Amino acid sequence: MTQAALPDTHAASGGGRSWYRRNEIAITPWLFLAPGVLFFCFYVIFPIFQSFNLSLYAWDGLGEAEYVGLRNYGELVNDRAFEVSLWNNLKWLLLYLLAIPAGLFIALFLNQTVTSIRLYKSLFFFPFVISQVVVGLVFTWFYDPTFGLLNTILGWVGLGPINVLGDPTLVTYGIIAAGLWPQTAYCMILYLTGLNAVDPEQVEAARLDGAKGWRMLWYVIVPQLKPATFIAFVVTIIGALRSFDLISIMTNGGPFGTSRVLSFYMFEKALSEYGFRMGYGAAIAVVLFLIMLVFIAYFLWSMWREEKVR
Repeated sequence: MTQAALPDTHAASGGGRSWYRRNEIAITPWLFLAPGVLFFCFYVIFPIFQSFNLSLYAWDGLGEAEYVGLRNYGELVNDRAFEVSLWNNLKWLLLYLLAIPAGLFIALFLNQTVTSIRLYKSLFFFPFVISQVVVGLVFTWFYDPTFGLLNTILGWVGLGPINVLGDPTLVTYGIIAAGLWPQTAYCMILYLTGLNAVDPEQVEAARLDGAKGWRMLWYVIVPQLKPATFIAFVVTIIGALRSFDLISIMTNGGPFGTSRVLSFYMFEKALSEYGFRMGYGAAIAVVLFLIMLVFIAYFLWSMWREEKVR
C-alpha cells in the first residue's frame, strides 16, 4: 500500500481545522446575539446599577455629589407624596389587568367568521397604533365638564356634570380608563396570534365529549393560550408601573398631586423645577424597579416550573 492511499487521520479528526471551524455551530448564534446583548448591557443593565449607586448620594446634577448612604430611602418612608404615588401605582396594577380578559374576549369575537370582520378588527386595532399623547388628549376632551361627551351622555339620563380630572377621588380611575383603551387592543393582538396556534383537533375532541361555551373556553382554549397570557401579563404590569405619558398630558400630577405615580414623582423630584434631586429621584426609581422585578421574576418562575413539569 502506497503512502498516498493511507487515510489522513490528522485531517479526519479535525486537527487541521481552525478553532472557529470546529465550534462554528455553537459560536455563530452568539455572534448574532452579541450586538443586542452589548446594547442591552450598556443601555439597561449598566443604568440599573448606576441608579442604585446614585440613590446613595445627594446630587443636584451639576455640583459635587455628597454620599448620604440610605438617607434618601429613609426620607421616602415619611414622604406623603411618595405614599400617594405608591398607592396609585397599586391601583394601576390591579385595574390595568382588566385589559387581559377584555383583550381575550374581543379576540374570541374577532376570531369568528362575521360579516365585515376586517372593519371590526381595524376599529379595535386602531387604539394600539396611535400615540399615548393622542389618547391622553382624546380622553381629556371626553372628560371635559363643559363640552365632553361623557357629561353629555350623563345629561341624557338626568345626571349632573362630573369633573373627572378635577376630582381627587376620581382622577386616577379616569386616567386608568384612558390607558386601558390601547392596552386592551395590545392584548387583543396577542390573543389573536395565539388563537391561530390553537390545535383544532383538541377543540373537535372536546366537542365530541360534550364541552361547549365556558367549559370549552376554560379547559381547552385558555390552556393553549398560556404563552400569550404570559406576555400579556408581563407587558401589562410593566405598562402599569411605568405609566407616565397619560398622567403628564391629562393632569400633570394634579389635582393637588393626587394622580401622581412613582414614575411621574421620580421625574418631578429629579428633573423638574421642583428640585433637581437626582439621588432622591434615583431612590424612587430603585423602588419602582424592585416592584417590577418581583412581579416579572414571579411570572418567569411560574413559566419555568410549568416547563420543568412537562
